[in-house]
Amino acid sequence: MKILFASQAIDGHLNPMTGVAMRLKERGHDVRWYTGPVFAEKLQDLGIPLFPFQRAIEHRADNLFELYPERAKLKGPWAIGFDGEKIFASNISNFFEDIRELDQEFPFDALVVDSSMFIQRLVAHVLGKPVVNVVVIPNMESDPLVPPLFFGFRPPRNPAEKALQGMAGLLSNKVILRRAHLSYRRQHTFYRQDVPKGGRLTDDAYRCSDAIIQTGTPSLDFPRRHNNPKVHYVGALLPYRRPLTAAREELPHGYPATIVVTQGTVDNADQDKLIIPALEALKDMDALVIVATGGRGTARLRDRYPQPHIHVRDYVDFAAVFESTDVFVTNGGFGGVQLALSKGVPLVMSGINEGKSDVNARVEYAGAGINLRTESAAPAKIRTAVRSILADPQWKDRARQMQQEFARQDPAQAAAEVIESVTGSRRLRQ
Repeated sequence: MKILFASQAIDGHLNPMTGVAMRLKERGHDVRWYTGPVFAEKLQDLGIPLFPFQRAIEHRADNLFELYPERAKLKGPWAIGFDGEKIFASNISNFFEDIRELDQEFPFDALVVDSSMFIQRLVAHVLGKPVVNVVVIPNMESDPLVPPLFFGFRPPRNPAEKALQGMAGLLSNKVILRRAHLSYRRQHTFYRQDVPKGGRLTDDAYRCSDAIIQTGTPSLDFPRRHNNPKVHYVGALLPYRRPLTAAREELPHGYPATIVVTQGTVDNADQDKLIIPALEALKDMDALVIVATGGRGTARLRDRYPQPHIHVRDYVDFAAVFESTDVFVTNGGFGGVQLALSKGVPLVMSGINEGKSDVNARVEYAGAGINLRTESAAPAKIRTAVRSILADPQWKDRARQMQQEFARQDPAQAAAEVIESVTGSRRLRQ
């Protein structure tokens, strides 16, 4: 079977899909990938042919402020609205025309697409191809019980909170995402595709896809009144990893606790948001502190924090380190959150932008971490939260309960089976 993967040219969107692609290759399928040329070397290393963007703008984590200098001034939901229009909706026709053209060279049997590309309706209805939607962030389908996106709300506990969230939902749909909605509808009208009214922009991919691969587990989502049967929770969908041949780095032993700190790989330019406050909070604590900088300012941080219990690295093998980690301090990247919980590690979270407030609200609601609900946490707040988790075994117990849920299936295998079942059922109907 010929399977085309398609993703934004952003690490956090492509990487979680690589494990599925490699599993499908192992199962004998012809897998190719449509994404930005920035990933040419990575895909070549995986043995997956690349169809690079032709018409589409390559939005990368490292060029967004260069493309859109005004984005630096936006925060919270307003930054989300800007990204919705400029980074996501504006490229829909470009993505689709590229894919329609490459279909002549590689007549694919199914498209496995990053949910944020928003081309599901066009591929399914204009090209008539099976579409599997991959959601590498929390479930974005609207539901009466689920709070509106981008505000970091938990489910309302009383009428006042319900009313507040209702107003916020209107603000999100009618104001913040208005330009993205209009762009989406305008581009679909060009192809004579009527987008149903009602719901959010993000709902349309759930309507038009044959199946949805949702990273995470039901316990990492809010309760829902309506459970979409097309949504398949597959667990921690993580980047493909080859079997390790070299010895892993040995870290010091003998500390009563191990704490891992990261500010992710996108929003990590201003380390005063989390990394430096966390180091200030932990520099005098009797614990091994491992910091992943994402390749920014590593040498400078080592000079500033020379304490022997602090280990600053460009990158950390989280899958290995989490085996012996007691607390994960993070801004709330969904991939890192899932990996930590799949290893039974409770979290301290401090992040709002890029939808991280919604991730952190879900972890808080699940009882697996402390949400500081800020973009720039004070050292004292971080220290108190870390000590609270270390002192109360209930945090670790809850994280281990979620670890058991994550361990119930092989994520790449489960996702591959969803993709195969979609193409198989489509052929039977034909």
